[in-house]
Amino acid sequence: MRALRRWLDDTAGGLPATFWYLWAGLLINRAGAFAMLFLSLYLTEARGASEALTGTVVGAYGLGGAGGVLLGGVLADRWGRRSTLLAAHLATAGLMVGLAFSRHLVMIAALAALVGVAHSMPSPAFVAAIVDVVPERRRSRAFNLQFWAFNLGMAVASLLAGLLAEASFVALFLVDAAATALAAVVIAWKVPETLPRLAAKAAPILDTFRSDRSESVQDLRVAPVRGSGAVPRRVGRERQRRVGWPRRAGQERRAGRERQAGRERQAGREREPGLHTALTDRTFLTFVGLTFVLAVLTMQTSTIMPLAMRSDGLRPSAYGAVVALGGVLIVLGQLFVPRLIERHRKDRVLAVSTALLALGFATLAFADDVAVYLAAAVVWTVGQMLAAPPNAQINADLAPLELRARYQSVFYLAFPAASFVAPTLGGVSLQYLGDRHWLIVGGLGLLAAGCHLLAGPPRERRVAALRQLSTPLPPSPTPAPSSVR
Repeated sequence: MRALRRWLDDTAGGLPATFWYLWAGLLINRAGAFAMLFLSLYLTEARGASEALTGTVVGAYGLGGAGGVLLGGVLADRWGRRSTLLAAHLATAGLMVGLAFSRHLVMIAALAALVGVAHSMPSPAFVAAIVDVVPERRRSRAFNLQFWAFNLGMAVASLLAGLLAEASFVALFLVDAAATALAAVVIAWKVPETLPRLAAKAAPILDTFRSDRSESVQDLRVAPVRGSGAVPRRVGRERQRRVGWPRRAGQERRAGRERQAGRERQAGREREPGLHTALTDRTFLTFVGLTFVLAVLTMQTSTIMPLAMRSDGLRPSAYGAVVALGGVLIVLGQLFVPRLIERHRKDRVLAVSTALLALGFATLAFADDVAVYLAAAVVWTVGQMLAAPPNAQINADLAPLELRARYQSVFYLAFPAASFVAPTLGGVSLQYLGDRHWLIVGGLGLLAAGCHLLAGPPRERRVAALRQLSTPLPPSPTPAPSSVR
């Protein structure tokens, strides 16, 4: 019993109440977000749309999602996390009601694009709010629980969607709308606004690829010397004895700051913070690129793997068993991951997890029966489970305080991009290369694993620099004026 209590404390202990209300809202939202899973079936069966037109409408939903993550990030930083979450949930509920009763395909396509926007807007706001309220040392377990809730909700949604679709497509959209509205009620009732209001000007974004990265942090602060006086290191002791030293030292500090600001303006590093900051942050974009590769790998299960299983003569029920196995493993095992990885560096965990994904998918090059597919699913699912907490935490660590949601929105662009690239290029690759497609996927994953190890050290330097800048220096005592000799 004591061991169970210790495990629960390590897994879910020490998290604030606001996090749990956000977690509950996410679980309700995901468990009810099942209408769009059956959008293509609804269009072909209930509305008589052709396969080409159906693909266009579903593509409009995905295109709206790409715009939604950027819009959600900007609004969450400017307007607030809570306000963005409420607006997105209420808009989604209203649009779902509209889809339930729409009959014209043009109207359905327009509503699907708007649902894509509204569905994607909460993602950066959810993560930014979690970072706002959860202390840094507990964020790994918070993100692990978020990933677990997301997958548990999707499992429930998949089950309910099949039952409701057989009864009524109108009921499918209306129940989705009701679940989304319920999540909005939980957020409105229990989640306060978490957006930090900063009075001071934002600190510059540090470029850790530059050779002067250590000086860029030190020059932003005046370091006191030992003793009672807050004297810059470059000021000699004899200067302290001069009459009017405090005034001259202050002038020198101001001049030093102006020179530093001029150097940074020359280098193009001091800019008004905004979405462009995240889009030009090379350390962050390197991480987003590696996340994009991870997303392309995981997308294989829902886009290319069904085609490969069909060509191997396997029934749709076999594909369902492989997907269900992955979901069961995540629901049962994800809560044990934080304790397993907490003592290891995040870049090494991501390298191992990506290598497992690569190994799992490369195995499909030799698969010809369901047993091999099931064994490979175990390998790549373990990789997904290991990757989720450090991936989310690095994303949070790299984001400056005043740009958290905008950084989240750029990060989440990797997923709609992967949902387009994976089936488009993967379908061509499978058609012309056959089973060699899976060897290419495995090679891509191993390359990304190596890149995680190379990108880890500069990424850690960047995180350390951001922490240093966000830690205020203690006030320095004013030196007593010297007597005139």
